[in-house]
Amino acid sequence: MDVKDDTPTAPPAGTDTTSDRAASRRLRVITVIATFGGLLFGYDTGVINGALPYMSDDLGLSPLTEGMVTSSLLLGAALGSVVGGRLSDARGRRRNILLLAVLFFVGALACTLAPTTAFMVVARFVLGLAVGGASVTVPVYLAEVSPAERRGALVTRNELMIVTGQLLAFTFNAIIARVGGESGGVWRWMLVISTLPAVVLWFGMLVMPESPRWLASQGRFGDALKVLRQVRSQQRAEAELAEVTALSVKDDEQGLGGWQDLKATPWIRKLMLVGFGIAIVQQVTGVNTIMYYGTEILTDAGFASDSALTANIANGVISVTATFVGIWLLGRVNRRPMLMVGQLGTITALLLIGVFSLVLPEGEGRAYAVLAMTVTFLAFQQGAISPVTWLTLSEIFPMRMRAFGMGVAAVVLWLTNFTIGLVFPSLVSGMGISATFFLFVALGLVALAFVKKYMPETRGRSLENLEADLKARFS
Repeated sequence: MDVKDDTPTAPPAGTDTTSDRAASRRLRVITVIATFGGLLFGYDTGVINGALPYMSDDLGLSPLTEGMVTSSLLLGAALGSVVGGRLSDARGRRRNILLLAVLFFVGALACTLAPTTAFMVVARFVLGLAVGGASVTVPVYLAEVSPAERRGALVTRNELMIVTGQLLAFTFNAIIARVGGESGGVWRWMLVISTLPAVVLWFGMLVMPESPRWLASQGRFGDALKVLRQVRSQQRAEAELAEVTALSVKDDEQGLGGWQDLKATPWIRKLMLVGFGIAIVQQVTGVNTIMYYGTEILTDAGFASDSALTANIANGVISVTATFVGIWLLGRVNRRPMLMVGQLGTITALLLIGVFSLVLPEGEGRAYAVLAMTVTFLAFQQGAISPVTWLTLSEIFPMRMRAFGMGVAAVVLWLTNFTIGLVFPSLVSGMGISATFFLFVALGLVALAFVKKYMPETRGRSLENLEADLKARFS
């Protein structure tokens, strides 16, 4: 990897160190509260992994309806990402996160109380609206309040909270299954837990500031300066506001932002296509087949049902550990080579899962070999691919359409996720587990070629400088 570091490592000369420490503390609080949206994203997407086998018995699910229950959340997320991005640009990042907290609560409660398959599909769709909105709004909010040299680390905290939410889902699934055994409705207890962080997110965001860059895009420069003074030293806040203001005025003159401007501005159209490609790259690794169907994959490999639930916790642990490593790496290596190394790792792991499932006899040997490869896969996915994807999508679009642009790219991401989540059970049923994973290997090779040719490098630049560079590159 290229380890050239052009990122500032210290505040500008003349900055008040005491002010810096206070600003750093404030940034940490903002990051913790906002990333509860990521925690809910992770829990609500991961909980289906362990709840699905019990839900299948209670609701009488077939392979097709299993796919519908799983993927209805993803279809909702596709709509939620573009609507959430549009609302975030129009009404503000903070207000949109407050709305999402309400949707998370209502959607989780509806899933918990679902009496039929049809009701569950609709409830999961509503929950998906919140997941999609959070996937766009939270990274953009964090990117816009962060200083350039800390942006990678702070935005990636959201990815850390996503995988932490998934780990909590896997852990609570295993505990509840052990305690509840085969009792009816045990899956409802797994689902209802996510109402609690939704309450924390809503109350926490009530006292958080709005994004200073969104405020500047609305011409509210005085309010933007007040927020910047909370998260920067005095001198740096004023210098940064001057840079943001200059770009905001220029964007306002050019009329950037929205569908009509997307159609009328060639360089933004090209940039959007790159965003689509980055979004697809993250999903065609097949990561969410592991997240949604990991328990069933391990059961198929040779684990008993309860043992598969427990073993699946290893997937959550390695995801959290790898994300810590990813946060560390993002401050030291460039995004593009980091993404390519992650892709090579996941391709190799998927190839070996397919080979082991094909050649090893059923039993403990195959079960642990497959588990070792799912853990390896997630180490590369969560340590490199997912952090770089969400961070890059939060960085590359112009200020006035940042959330909208990321939202449109996220639609592609979630629709790809939806398609994979929907067809995976049928692919495994029709082709077998080995052939299915070999298909993901082929898709991974295509994705690797795309990254090598088209992925822009975003590290070490302010959002304003990055926008100017991308405009020059794609004009």
